[in-house]
Amino acid sequence: MEIYPPSLGRLIEQFSKFPGIGKRSAERLALYVLRSPKDLAQELAQSLLEVKEKIKFCSVCFNLTDKDPCPICTDQRRANGIICVVEGPGDQLAIEKSGAFKGRYHILQGVLSPLDGVGIEDIRMAELMSRLRKENIKEVILAINPTVEGEVTVSYLANLLKGKNLTATRIALGIPLGGDLKYIDSMTLKRSMDNRASCVS
Repeated sequence: MEIYPPSLGRLIEQFSKFPGIGKRSAERLALYVLRSPKDLAQELAQSLLEVKEKIKFCSVCFNLTDKDPCPICTDQRRANGIICVVEGPGDQLAIEKSGAFKGRYHILQGVLSPLDGVGIEDIRMAELMSRLRKENIKEVILAINPTVEGEVTVSYLANLLKGKNLTATRIALGIPLGGDLKYIDSMTLKRSMDNRASCVS
């Protein structure tokens, strides 16, 4: 027998569909909404509808935006001839939050995964190659996650970029700041050793 009234049970069920939200967290969220003023529920519902109606992919970089092209693509200060290629919008957001990059982005919307049937036509690789020709790009930074699929994608892109009149670089991979060597996996340690840098100027 269901212990919650049907409407509350449906709300719990909807919250439990979110990634990382289990049944208990969904119950807490639903009960919080129930106890809150009606305004919160109305604003939440309105925000959900607006996101579905207004957010789309930028036609240039394929980031999430409510204006097309997005503000980064239209900012002329960022037209510096450098494109940072990332797997998804969350990766772009992480780099942008760091303040470490002031160029433009290209979001692939995925990585190559032959076992899952994801090929070059399923991600925004052709659009990237088109941008390189149109935007006078001098450097492409590959900031793709170091997964098996990410490595396949980087390798494929590196081959595509060979012979082009530009520099192709990859973000450094290795031991995080504050990391402890005895807890670092062997692949990360190997990358750190292979990509070591001089500490004497």
